[in-house]
Amino acid sequence: MIDLDIGKLILLALIALVVLGPEKLPVAARTAGAIMRRMRNGWNSVRTEVERELQIAEIRKAARDTSERMASTQATLRAALRPLRDPLDIQALNTLMHSPKPASNVPPDSSAQISLTKASATVPSSEPLGRGNSTKEVLDDVA
Repeated sequence: MIDLDIGKLILLALIALVVLGPEKLPVAARTAGAIMRRMRNGWNSVRTEVERELQIAEIRKAARDTSERMASTQATLRAALRPLRDPLDIQALNTLMHSPKPASNVPPDSSAQISLTKASATVPSSEPLGRGNSTKEVLDDVA
């Protein structure tokens, strides 16, 4: 800015007194002060408006980043849940539920039957959890 020390201010005041005269100098000083005040207020309002716009831009950027993170999280969740909704997986679940049990292929052994009979009294049933054996009921229980 302009480098004004006390000596330069006194010199400017003396020149203004000589040029304007003692009658017009107070009016000119008030007018100059009003102009300076308006300029300062205008500059402050511009600065405030720029700062506000920068804050709005930062908020928009943060909102955009948050929206992108939410979209990626939503895509990840949808990708994880897609196999559960896929009809091919329902068919695979039907196949698993209605497939023969592996133990039915083994010929019965009398010693194995005795141990199984004793074990069946202590081991709970091997039926799948849920109200029934239908695929729809099992999927409803999972959901």
